[in-house]
Amino acid sequence: MFDFETELKNLPDSPGVYLMHNSDGDIIYVGKAKVLKNRVRQYFGSSHNHSAKVRAMVSNVAYFEYIITDTETEALVLECNLIKKHRPKYNVLLKDDKHYPYIKVTMNEEYPRILTVRKLSRDNAKYYGPYVCGSVIKSTLDIISRFFKPPKCHRRFPEDIGKGRPCLNYHINACIAPCTGKLTKDEYREVFKEICRFLDGNHRELLSDLKAQMRLASGELEFEKAAVLRDKINAIEEIEQNQKAINANHRTDSDIIAMARENSLTFCEVFFVRGGKVIGRESYRLDNTQSASSEEIMTDFIKQFYRDSDYIPPSILTQFEIDDKSAIEEWLKEKANKNVRIAVPVRGEKAEMVRMVAKNAQKALENHKINVLKAHERDTVLDSLKELLGLKEVPHRIEAYDISNIQGADNVGGMAVFEEGRMARRKYRIFKIRSFEGADDYAAMSEVIYRRFKHALDEEDMISNGTLLPKDAKFLPLPDLILLDGGKGHLNTISELLEMMDIDIPVFGMVKNDRHRTRGLISKDGEIEISPASRVFMLITNIQDEVHNTAISYHRKLHGKITSELDKIGGIGEKRRKSLLTEFGSVDKIKEASADELASAKGMSLSAAQNVYNYFHKKED
Repeated sequence: MFDFETELKNLPDSPGVYLMHNSDGDIIYVGKAKVLKNRVRQYFGSSHNHSAKVRAMVSNVAYFEYIITDTETEALVLECNLIKKHRPKYNVLLKDDKHYPYIKVTMNEEYPRILTVRKLSRDNAKYYGPYVCGSVIKSTLDIISRFFKPPKCHRRFPEDIGKGRPCLNYHINACIAPCTGKLTKDEYREVFKEICRFLDGNHRELLSDLKAQMRLASGELEFEKAAVLRDKINAIEEIEQNQKAINANHRTDSDIIAMARENSLTFCEVFFVRGGKVIGRESYRLDNTQSASSEEIMTDFIKQFYRDSDYIPPSILTQFEIDDKSAIEEWLKEKANKNVRIAVPVRGEKAEMVRMVAKNAQKALENHKINVLKAHERDTVLDSLKELLGLKEVPHRIEAYDISNIQGADNVGGMAVFEEGRMARRKYRIFKIRSFEGADDYAAMSEVIYRRFKHALDEEDMISNGTLLPKDAKFLPLPDLILLDGGKGHLNTISELLEMMDIDIPVFGMVKNDRHRTRGLISKDGEIEISPASRVFMLITNIQDEVHNTAISYHRKLHGKITSELDKIGGIGEKRRKSLLTEFGSVDKIKEASADELASAKGMSLSAAQNVYNYFHKKED
């Protein structure tokens, strides 16, 4: 048995990390100390000044262990690593652990390239970022590609200069094409210097140069070149207007950190300021913060946030003071290889910026609460649906099916998917009916359901024999509930089909009123009453509308592309084809009809009817 009294007496005076374990051996808290003896003893002395969180943690400690380090900075690094590895219950935990992309320009190479990377290396290349928003880095690279036209191919220069023909980008004037040999190395590097100036944010100098080049081109009557330069200038000026300036006189890179908290939840907001302009922002959720002070939360956030950060700015502005400030600054200095200062501004422009970031953190917290309430409402709706339909399990995945056609022609099927009560549009599927032509919604629905579940069964076999990864399956998982846009006839047909396929999934029909609006659900035992004012009714209506729109949108997209065997017959266009299918129901019935019977269909002439008759009977002969 662990002897607390003896172990506490034997604690060293050294800096280090201590780990608290519960009776199951799990690590429930990790901390660091400048002097282990003093710090750890505080937990097991008088609890009068302890927070509720510390008292709860100590009551669950079965034993502790410690690791001695040479310095407090080493202890800080080890603490961060152990918290990330073990995710202890009583530590403040950062939920979002992100690595942001950078734009890398390899100016250290003879012929530079542009790359997107997620790690910084000390290789004398130029790095720009981090870009916290994927759309920002994409639009930035698009602008560079459009106006500076760097190569996008995988050729290596100067080795590949003059080898092979230039690619399509050269011919459509989308690449400066060093492969042709028409561009000197100095001219090539000058293009990349312009790109670097653009990414540096030195827009004034770059704009000045581009305007001078435009005036020169205009003076020499090179109007096409002048127009290209004009477009570059307009694009850069537009970007400059969209970037929020912080302080034109102080262009130091900095991160601004503030937070909002409520009960056990805290949101920290970080604004990334580079070259005096906000280039991005991000919210981070921290759990288990109910008993921690704002200073403790800010301290733990900074340690976890910068643990794996590739870039640490020289200035970090925070809403609250942090504990162990000097040790953390020393640790960050070692990571960044430069001085890093953490400060709490109390007045002026910087203090205003911190307050603005705090407002954004409060908004992130409020949005999270709204999302939690919505999720709770969806859970309640699904529980109510389960009770209403007498299901064994909550229907986390619901699939709905509908058929669309015009007067029995051009049948298509749509499948809509709802997960946790929300539309999962990427998982929708559409089907073009292949097995017949004509008006038969039951047969069309049967084909759709059969094909959908046959695909799923095939994928299960492929996963079991190792030829398909589960993440690549397009028809798995199976639904917890199937809803058909139709009445009892559809329900009986599909229930029999699923029974033949040995698939046990509850099936219900979605029925409509005389005005083609959702009325409710139907089972084998009859219609199920649902209050039109209930959230279940709203969910069913949403599902029915969504699957109907999916099917009809696909039908409209394919309408005019879908062909029938009737289209091959002279004198039979779209109107006569639909008229024949409406009159006779299917191509097979049309084949059996006489010429006189065919001529009786709306819009048909005797000659057109004879053409149809001759086509099928000659084919049989």
